[in-house]
Amino acid sequence: MPQPTPAALPLGTLVALGGGDDDALLALLCDMLPTLDTPVEILTTASSNPSRTAGAYEKAFHDLGCTAVRHLPVNEHHPADAPATLRRLSRAGLVFFTGGDQERIAEYLRGTEFLKQLQHRFQTEASFIISGTSAGAAALPGHMLVEGYGWRAMRKGGIQTMRGLGLLPNLFIDQHFVERGRFGRLMHALLAHPSYLGLGLSEETGIIVRGGAVAEVFGDGLMIVVDGNHLQSNNIGRAGRGEPVSGQDLRVHLLVAGQQLDLHTRQIVKV
Repeated sequence: MPQPTPAALPLGTLVALGGGDDDALLALLCDMLPTLDTPVEILTTASSNPSRTAGAYEKAFHDLGCTAVRHLPVNEHHPADAPATLRRLSRAGLVFFTGGDQERIAEYLRGTEFLKQLQHRFQTEASFIISGTSAGAAALPGHMLVEGYGWRAMRKGGIQTMRGLGLLPNLFIDQHFVERGRFGRLMHALLAHPSYLGLGLSEETGIIVRGGAVAEVFGDGLMIVVDGNHLQSNNIGRAGRGEPVSGQDLRVHLLVAGQQLDLHTRQIVKV
């Protein structure tokens, strides 16, 4: 199946982690900053306990030597387009999305000036970094998985997807992938959206995407890639609700730290 012509590649860097212990991620992010006094904004929009979550991350970043780390609340009490919030976004060198519920990230950011500016900076500034862990990682691409559990995920109606932040198009990132048995729901999502690429990140495992082109794996676990580009057929349109879904010729890769995937050609470029 031919792929759509990609838009201009973003200049910024995206770093996503599949959840779990994120000490290595935070150390990596600090090493990537131009200087240790580069402004870092922590968005706890997904969290059910934003103050506690922010405090833990602020301490962790400070312990690593980052000196300009602040909590940037965006939620039902703090609108994304508040002038002070937009000013802080304009100065940030790193925007970090914590875990929690990715639907909250979409709910409070989608359609905002904040998101437009975030996308613009990611598209045009080579030094700008956007990162997320767990739900914060899942929300970063064009679409995200928000439902799908166990065997039910392989039946029509057993998953739900919704628009994400749109930083990388034609992509799903699923988190806690191996640990929570989410292979079925990512496969189902690719049957429904065969032009997309699915990246399943294990805990303590993530990707660095520089310039929107190549995803390099880091961490201790696996990234499972599901590619629908060679899909021959599926029964998504014919199956009734609750019936099992089927498809032929999905392509699957298992990648570990140091390996690289070209997001556009879908080829493994470093094995």
